[in-house]
Amino acid sequence: MSKKTPVFVKARIAAALVLGTVASLAAGTASAEEVKMRLGHVFAINSPVDEASKEFARLVGERTKGEVQVAVFPNSQLGGDEALARDVSRGSIDLAFLNPGSLAGLDPLLDIHYLPYIATNFKEADAIFYNPNGILQKTLRTTLAKHKMQTLGFFELEFRAVTNSKQPVQAVADLKGLKLRVPGSAGIKGFFEAAGAQAVTMPFPELFTGLQQGTVDGQDNGASITFNSRLFEAQKFMTTTNHVYAMGAVTASDRSWAKLSPAQQKVLQDTSTEVTAKQIQKNRELNADFLKKIAAGGVRVTVPTPAAFAEFQRVGQTVWEKLTPVYGAERVQALRDEIKKVRAQ
Repeated sequence: MSKKTPVFVKARIAAALVLGTVASLAAGTASAEEVKMRLGHVFAINSPVDEASKEFARLVGERTKGEVQVAVFPNSQLGGDEALARDVSRGSIDLAFLNPGSLAGLDPLLDIHYLPYIATNFKEADAIFYNPNGILQKTLRTTLAKHKMQTLGFFELEFRAVTNSKQPVQAVADLKGLKLRVPGSAGIKGFFEAAGAQAVTMPFPELFTGLQQGTVDGQDNGASITFNSRLFEAQKFMTTTNHVYAMGAVTASDRSWAKLSPAQQKVLQDTSTEVTAKQIQKNRELNADFLKKIAAGGVRVTVPTPAAFAEFQRVGQTVWEKLTPVYGAERVQALRDEIKKVRAQ
């Protein structure tokens, strides 16, 4: 701008620069206030987990006054658990309700809570799995953090059962020769292999088709997932072995988390705590109903006798010995001590 430029022109230019700066700042503020996030999970539409994820999205939107908007993609629309976890780790998906027991391929420590018979009833599960100072939550939180994921909370999947299309499973010997789909968990795979079954790792989205086509004889999800994902329609027999208690994790990508203000982060954390507590309660209320509906669908449901249950537990203990080098002797011993303390109470 030359010295000969009229004063009023200089004033207009200055005003334009100021207005441009204000507009840029306003645009930046607007984009910072409105954050759109994608949340994925593998669970069936309208299942307890899906309902919890939708409630999470709704409450986050309300409590941030629309600043954070969460879109839910259920039923493996964004991929299976391992694909979801890798995308959350990379930051290409913002949030996920994950099953860490399917993530051994990402990190072996993520399925430590799938060691057989850590808990045998809900009272033990509450004391061991939902203890924020316990070895399981500490291990999962630390391991997920190593893979660039924030852990916002834990929800219930269920005690796992065995279903198949070949024969009733009333004892360990009845598992021999069955081809069973398992998640990518060393604990579950080891349990069935020790019992003489053929364990086949298969992504959850492929499971129903695998059961229909006879690629596998059966699978090992519990009543909730077996019913809500309609897996029972391709099965004839179910046994409530309760060999593993499974819980899931609400996770956020580190990259997405960093885009939120501290106040927004607190809303997501508090909301996760609230909806997971409700989900656990609702899941348990519905469990018996799911078993009845599965039986009504033509599936023979077997509850193991105390002697059979003890036999299943003995097989499970062999898996602990085998996987101790994987999870670490100190960590496994700490878990054993925690279980012993809970059962002594």
